[in-house]
Amino acid sequence: MAEANWYVVHTYSGYENKVKMDIEKTIENRKLHDQILEVSVPMQDVVELKNGKRRTVAKKMFPGYVLINMVMNDETWYVVRNTRGVTGFVGPGSKPVPLSPEEIEALAGGGESPVLVDFEVGDSVTVISGAWEGTAGVIASINESKQSVTIHVDMFGRETPVELSFDEIRKL
Repeated sequence: MAEANWYVVHTYSGYENKVKMDIEKTIENRKLHDQILEVSVPMQDVVELKNGKRRTVAKKMFPGYVLINMVMNDETWYVVRNTRGVTGFVGPGSKPVPLSPEEIEALAGGGESPVLVDFEVGDSVTVISGAWEGTAGVIASINESKQSVTIHVDMFGRETPVELSFDEIRKL
């Protein structure tokens, strides 16, 4: 029996979960458990910061794509390719290319959850905690890796840069 590999399937945007369910239903109906082993829509926890409130939400890592661990043969290719919402396998021409072990390892790595913020450079903000609480300023720069912003505040008639964490500010 051939070896199972991970393949990437392109879908219509927003149809990822429907494609996953349809393929899983076909696996049940056609008894393909030993050939199509797993269907996955990779999700990632993302921290959103809106109005000073932090919340974690699950977002699709690759919108428009589904990962399938399967043995590639004519039957499995046909089942996946003819599932409603699937536009095709990722690969040159009509030949699907399996993911390399390095690519699979990178996907499994995960890492720290990214932070999505509802403000950008030039926005007016107010400081909601810390030594500068109650101060208003304009965002001059955003450092996502440090999860901080630099704002300009008016101090003694001069604009002074102040670095604050994402949690310390709220958009006006």
